[in-house]
Amino acid sequence: MSDRMKRLLPILLCALALGPAAAQAESFTDMVRAELRPGWRSGTTHVAALHLRLAPGWKTYWRAPGDAGIPPVFDWRGARAIRSVEVEFPTPRVFWQSGMRSVGYAGEVVLPLRVSLRTGAGDARLRGVVDIGICEEVCIPHRLRVEALLPADQIAPDPVIAAALADLPFTAAEAGVRDVDCRVSPAEGGMTLTAAIAMPAGTGREETVIETADPQVWVAQPKTGWQDGRLVAQTRLMHVDGGVFALDRSGVRITVLGGRMPVDIRGCN
Repeated sequence: MSDRMKRLLPILLCALALGPAAAQAESFTDMVRAELRPGWRSGTTHVAALHLRLAPGWKTYWRAPGDAGIPPVFDWRGARAIRSVEVEFPTPRVFWQSGMRSVGYAGEVVLPLRVSLRTGAGDARLRGVVDIGICEEVCIPHRLRVEALLPADQIAPDPVIAAALADLPFTAAEAGVRDVDCRVSPAEGGMTLTAAIAMPAGTGREETVIETADPQVWVAQPKTGWQDGRLVAQTRLMHVDGGVFALDRSGVRITVLGGRMPVDIRGCN
């Protein structure tokens, strides 16, 4: 199974669970409006953004949405004069429903796009297909088709995109994280990962999201709390095929939410 298919699996499962409702997903087009903000040029990079506006009561999901959510999938193969597109995610919210946690955005979100241009590119055209989940009481897989011209002579920053960039989580250094110690132990069907984060004291309301560099590794919702002055997050890891795997500690990504400041931590010891 390809990595793209693995990312799409939650969407397909959701569609199967919804049955006939999923086949009529187009009836939900009024629940979300999408546009590409053309942004501004800076050398060989163009900063644009995907701007989503959701109907009242509706939400969409972050890159690691939790077991109750659908991760967004981006396909920019229709773009012209563009090498690559990196999607940035502003700080999300944590939602709880029926005892399940999801992570995402309600109402409106601007996702900055760092567009790497081909050498000597003038005006570029960004065109893509984006698969997202939109949810009120039920979760609906939804496909967006977006397109915009990225003018080479546009150099003034877009304040809406700039505000979204300012809302990215702090880096570990910016947040005063001193050390992150990861310990693993065997568990049935996989392993237990315990991360102890040395960082400034929080509020006691912190939650964490843990990701690995391997998209085939499933990560359970962590249990998070303060112990001896460290924020400790413990989770279970399993390979989607049920096989053995090695954990690359440098590829562990921990996002701290719900405290004094959001923090994006890359790698652990």
